[in-house]
Amino acid sequence: MSAYYYQETNGHNGVSYQQSYGGGGYPQQNFVDDYMVPEEEWEREAVLDPAWERQQKKTFTAWCNSHLRKVGTSIENIEEDFQNGLKLMLLLEVISNEQLVKPDRGRMRFHKIANVNKALDFIMSKGVKLMVGAEEIVDGNLKMTLGMIWTIILRFAIQDISVEEMSAKEGLLLWCQRKTAPYKNVNVQNFHTSFKDGLAFCALIHRHRPDLLDYSKLTKDDPLTNLNLAFDIAEKHLDIPKMLDAEDMVNTVRPDEKSVMTYVSAYYHAFAGVYKAEQAASRICKVLGINQENEQMMAEYERLASDLLEWIKKKRPWLENRATDNTLSGTQAKLGDFRDYCRSQKPPKLSQKAKLETDFNTLQTRLRLSNRPAFTPTEGKLIANIVDAWKGLELAEKGFEDWLLRELRRLERLDHLVKKFQHKCGIHEEWSVGKIDLLKSTDFKKCSLNDLRALSRKHLAFESDLAAHQDRVEQIAAIAQELNVLGYDQIAVVNQRCQKICNEWDQLGDLTHQRRIALTEAERIVERIDSLFLEYAKKAAPYLNWLDGAREDLIDMFFIHTLDEICGLIEAHNQFKATLGEAGAEYKNIIRLVNDARQTCLDHGLELTPNPYTNIQPDEITAKWNEVQTLVPQRDQDLQTEYLKQQQNERIRLQFAQKANVVGPWIERQHEQLQQLTIQVVGTLEQHQKKLEAMETNVLQYRPHIDELEKYNQQIQECMIFENRHTPYTMEVIRVAWEQLNTQLTRQIAEIKNQIYTLEKKGISEEQMNDFRAAFAHFDKSRCRRLDPKEFRACLIACGYNIREDRQGDVDFQRIMANVDPTQTGFVTFESFLDFMTRECSEEDNVDQLTLAFKTLAGDKSYITAEILKRELPSDQAEWCMRRMKAYTGVDSLPGAYDYKTFSSALYGESDL
Repeated sequence: MSAYYYQETNGHNGVSYQQSYGGGGYPQQNFVDDYMVPEEEWEREAVLDPAWERQQKKTFTAWCNSHLRKVGTSIENIEEDFQNGLKLMLLLEVISNEQLVKPDRGRMRFHKIANVNKALDFIMSKGVKLMVGAEEIVDGNLKMTLGMIWTIILRFAIQDISVEEMSAKEGLLLWCQRKTAPYKNVNVQNFHTSFKDGLAFCALIHRHRPDLLDYSKLTKDDPLTNLNLAFDIAEKHLDIPKMLDAEDMVNTVRPDEKSVMTYVSAYYHAFAGVYKAEQAASRICKVLGINQENEQMMAEYERLASDLLEWIKKKRPWLENRATDNTLSGTQAKLGDFRDYCRSQKPPKLSQKAKLETDFNTLQTRLRLSNRPAFTPTEGKLIANIVDAWKGLELAEKGFEDWLLRELRRLERLDHLVKKFQHKCGIHEEWSVGKIDLLKSTDFKKCSLNDLRALSRKHLAFESDLAAHQDRVEQIAAIAQELNVLGYDQIAVVNQRCQKICNEWDQLGDLTHQRRIALTEAERIVERIDSLFLEYAKKAAPYLNWLDGAREDLIDMFFIHTLDEICGLIEAHNQFKATLGEAGAEYKNIIRLVNDARQTCLDHGLELTPNPYTNIQPDEITAKWNEVQTLVPQRDQDLQTEYLKQQQNERIRLQFAQKANVVGPWIERQHEQLQQLTIQVVGTLEQHQKKLEAMETNVLQYRPHIDELEKYNQQIQECMIFENRHTPYTMEVIRVAWEQLNTQLTRQIAEIKNQIYTLEKKGISEEQMNDFRAAFAHFDKSRCRRLDPKEFRACLIACGYNIREDRQGDVDFQRIMANVDPTQTGFVTFESFLDFMTRECSEEDNVDQLTLAFKTLAGDKSYITAEILKRELPSDQAEWCMRRMKAYTGVDSLPGAYDYKTFSSALYGESDL
């Protein structure tokens, strides 16, 4: 070997590294293992490259002085100042922080050799194999002195550097590569040429202290400026002495690797403290961030709960109000408002309720996983309170809708009956005009025999007419009675009119009976009867009454809702039309009687006198008969129109029923599938989550069927269809089932995500999760995803948790119940059970870790100042801490000092701020 070589052996793993230098001064490296170890052997006869020797001498001298100045001394000539061994021993004490044996104070050569040997023995005691003798150091051998200093640097400054699984040189190189990776024109591959242009040094400074230089203004073309800038800033602001010469770095083809490594190691140690502080600040920021997010979620829950409960409170009085103006239009308007409420106002609030439940479960999971106390909402805002309020709202909705529909049917019936009552009363009052005066008349006492007979026959006709009108009067009374039962708002007017008609009818009956007695008495004297007119009178009155009744039936309004009802009316009308032939024959017979009387008069040359037995004229009968014949086809048309309408309504019913009979069972099957997925979890949680999400996608894709059904339901409402015998499903039933399916799906997916988050946070295995789930499901006999205390205790014992069967075991179990059931519901959910078991199986961040982080920032003091908080933490979190921290009251307290220990305990619920 023509130059020199050195060998190092690590005391831990025995790895070796060799480096040889050829005649041209360029190194040839042979890595025996991953990294360089802290010992080397210098070839005594080799000649060190002059440029490298100069760089090493300057660098090593500066490195030694950076440590010796801590004890108030320094060296100027490295090969001379270490000859007596005193400063060498002092240097080792400073860098090792250990006390060496007492040095010899003599100035003789053997004293110097003894001191140097003490230093060398200390180095070898650290596992370093030295190939240098004390005499060579005492004699001022520069090459061997530099080799010894390099060994010290390797052992005490470089060997302890560790980045991931690499240490020493390789660890330092990896640290440089990671810190300079984002910077332009920097590619650190070694400790010689990679640092020549100075950009790597500037990048290291800017990465840790960006306030000291503007890296964007540096260029690769000006290495001398870059190097001097980095050296000056490091010396002035980082307390790193200037160990390298910029001109030597630029002018040397290959700068000395040891010098560069020594200088770079100073950067590493200078920035190591910053990294430690960053870690501590990061831990504090993480804990504070979790608490701030939890507080925001709590505030959002309180706001949403208050908003939802206030909305329910406002809507209940409206739904429970049964006041009405007793008008059909007013009730229809109320029904329209209720439909609008169901379509527009309620769905957003239902979504808000589902979000509230999901957010509450997510918040409780986050609090459990971060070791925070469970969240207890303010009084009256628990999930149970909201569920009860919502149930009350739905009951009020059901009662309000039922009342509206009943009221609508009642008012429609009232409107029909009032019109029918007025129509029949009008006919009767028109018929009864003058009847009382006629019956009270005593004209028969002044009549001749013929006139008397005529009056007698006329009275018989009147009695027939009176009997025919009996049915109409009974109908009027029956309609009035029904109006009373249905609560017609103007019933007093109806009752007054009905009573007047009934009183008048009773009077007509009495007067008719009295006149009949009088005429019968007179008939014993008067016996002249015109049989022809009498027969006409007898036939004309009933027939005319039949015509009036037929006319009333033909113009009578009908109020129906089903196809069967209109078919019944059509059948009755057809039966009526079947009697028209007989009625036509009767009409001809009556007209024939009049014609026969007229013809008899003509035959005998007599003047036709008015019929003394009746006031019914043939023209009147003819007119009413013609009117009946005209009304029959009109009635046919009205019935056919209503029949088509009811056919259309029936088609709408069938259309809705066909769709509902598909959608309803589909939703029920989805509920059953979801229930099965909830009870039996097969595979991993991620697979189960994908199944639920696939099911959710399938459900969302089914939404057009619901919208189509809503369209059919809208048609049903517009057509005022109240019943549908073709399906057991109503739109309200399907809508509720659909909303429940979506809500349960969302809740189940959120629960699975929380369980996955628990796996990641707690670090438990999928096998453990499956064991916990299987144990829980085994004791969940009711399949309601919760255990009572007896089932929970058996489940814990089955999972291997030791609970003694004595009084102490009962106390321990009550403590566990208080932990898993903080709100004292009397049941343990799977989430609470999982949280308890994962806490028993894993370690998590706690108050001790947070306290240690604050202690690191405070420099191992028992208190922390506002200045440190503002410097190490973001401004908002620093202010948040200072508002909640108590003043420190210890014996070493300073003005403005804060007690971080009490604050840390309070964050985890172990004390009160």
